[in-house]
Amino acid sequence: MSVKLFTPFTVKNITLKNRIVMSPMCMYSCFNEDGMVGDWHYTHYTSRAVGQVGLIVVEATAVTPQGRISSRDLGIWSDDHIAGLSKLTRMMEEHGAVSGIQIAHAGRKAVLDGEIIAPSAIPFNENMKTPKEMSIDEINETIAAFGKAAERAKKAGFKVIEIHAAHGYLINEFLSPLTNKRSDDYGGTPENRYRFLRNIIEEVKSFWDGPLFVRVSANDYHDEGLNEEDYVSMAHWMKKQGVDLIDVSSGAVVPAAIPTFPGYQVPFADQIRNKANIPTGAVGLITNGTQAEEILQNNRADLIFLARVLLRDPYWPRTAAKELKHELAAPEQYKRGWMI
Repeated sequence: MSVKLFTPFTVKNITLKNRIVMSPMCMYSCFNEDGMVGDWHYTHYTSRAVGQVGLIVVEATAVTPQGRISSRDLGIWSDDHIAGLSKLTRMMEEHGAVSGIQIAHAGRKAVLDGEIIAPSAIPFNENMKTPKEMSIDEINETIAAFGKAAERAKKAGFKVIEIHAAHGYLINEFLSPLTNKRSDDYGGTPENRYRFLRNIIEEVKSFWDGPLFVRVSANDYHDEGLNEEDYVSMAHWMKKQGVDLIDVSSGAVVPAAIPTFPGYQVPFADQIRNKANIPTGAVGLITNGTQAEEILQNNRADLIFLARVLLRDPYWPRTAAKELKHELAAPEQYKRGWMI
C-alpha cells in the first residue's frame, strides 16, 4: 500500500506535492503596529518549506486594522503590505511549498485600543471589551475589505486563500446563535446567520479564481450552540458557492471546556467530508505519521493540517517519512544528512 500522506493533492489548478499542510498560527510578531512582514516571518515560514511541507498557510492576516487579534498581527488591509507578502511567497515557493494565506477579522476577540465590533454587543468574557454591534454599513464595509484582501493576496502571489470563519472570530460570531442575537437579515435563522459568510465568499470570488478554503469551528461545545450537523448543512451551501475545501477545527466562540485527545477533531472533518461530499482538512493534536496516514487511508479527510508539532519540528515531513518507511527526497543542500 502506498503512503498516502506523500501523494499529491490537486485542487483547481494547483497541485500540492503531499498532503501535509502548515496550519495558520498567529505569531504576533510584526516589528511594530503596521502589519508588515518582517525577518521573523521570512525565517519561520521558509524553514517549513525547506522541511518539505506541501502547503504553508500564513497566519490569520487582518483585512482591516480593527480586525487584528493583537497590535502585532500581520495585515493585508493596505497595498503597502503587498511587497513584503510577495517576498514571502517567493521564498516559500522557491523551496517547493505552495503558498496560502488565511484572511481574517477578529471581531469581539480583538485586543486593541479603541472600538471593536461584532454582530452583537456581547463580550467574550468578563475580562474583555464589550464590542459595538455592527451597522449594515459596517457589515458591507467589512465584506468589501475581505474582497480587497483577496485582490492583494493574488497580487502577492499566493496560490490558496483560506477564509477564517472559526475560533470565535468575526465570521464565527455571525454563524453561532450564542454570539449573534441580531433581528435583521444577518441574524435569527441559520440562513440569515450564514449570510455574512455567504457574502464574503461571493466578494472574495469576485477577485479570486484560485483554490478557496474556509476554516470552521465545527462544534461550539455548548448545548445551545452549533455542532457538526449544523456545519454539514453549511458545507453544502459553501460547496454550491465554489468553496474547494473546509478546514475543520472546533471551539473558541464562547468559553467552554473542550475534551482534547489525539485527533479529537478528526470525526468532525470526517462527517463534513462524507455527508456533504466536499474535501476537508483535519487538524488537532495530530502528531505522528501513523496517525496522519490512518486519517487519509480511511478517507476521513483529504489534507492533514499540522500546528504545534510543526513548531517543535520544522522537518516533521522527514520525521513522518522515516516512521512510515517512505523515501522522501531531501533538499539538495541537506542530502548528506537527511535520511540518517
